[in-house]
Amino acid sequence: MRWAQITDTGLSRRVNEDSLLVLPEMGLLAVADGMGGHQGGEVASGLALQTLQKELARLLKKGESPEKALLNSVKVANVSVFKMSVRKEELKGMGTTLTACLNCAGDLIIAHVGDSRAYLIRRGGIRQLTQDHSLVQELLRKGGINEEQALQHPQRNMLTRALGTAQSVAVDLYRDKLAANDLLLLCTDGLTRYLRQEDLLYVIKSSQGINSAVHALLGKALQYGGADNVTIILAQF
Repeated sequence: MRWAQITDTGLSRRVNEDSLLVLPEMGLLAVADGMGGHQGGEVASGLALQTLQKELARLLKKGESPEKALLNSVKVANVSVFKMSVRKEELKGMGTTLTACLNCAGDLIIAHVGDSRAYLIRRGGIRQLTQDHSLVQELLRKGGINEEQALQHPQRNMLTRALGTAQSVAVDLYRDKLAANDLLLLCTDGLTRYLRQEDLLYVIKSSQGINSAVHALLGKALQYGGADNVTIILAQF
């Protein structure tokens, strides 16, 4: 696996509340987009990924199946963030998205909470692997708005599910097969609020390699407004 990563505060925020994690020896890639007053978002996303890394390593070493280990690790991360938010008044109400991908000998397992996304780029096409847990996604699913309206919706940042906001959380699990030369894109909504799926594919295909691609994607997000933190991981298998 080869990968490139980038994270940026954006043009409007003072603090980068996003976090990312790449552990090639485990085949693990993850992004998290924190939320909360003061430094809550930054703490939530960082703690979630730290807990995920530690717990996943422990469970895999113990012999738990990769799918079960990833699911349980995300649930432990949820408890860790929730407990800290209860313990510290200044962190009350904090939470985070989490999208984690585990590559197990070509089997891709994804655990997902929130509206950070995973995309698969294969043979010139792109496919979104995760489904947002957001108000806008619910409206789209029910036909209340179209994709063009979704990009401009005033409540496009409102989540219907997040990590760390309650003692337990429902985690979506996805499974897919990887093929040679596949690209996996993980990103926070600081990118996808500005670039449609076809825009992401065009920028990646137009770039000279994955490192150039992540910088070009960030550049587009900043060019189109850059009002949020932006985090991108692009991995090639």
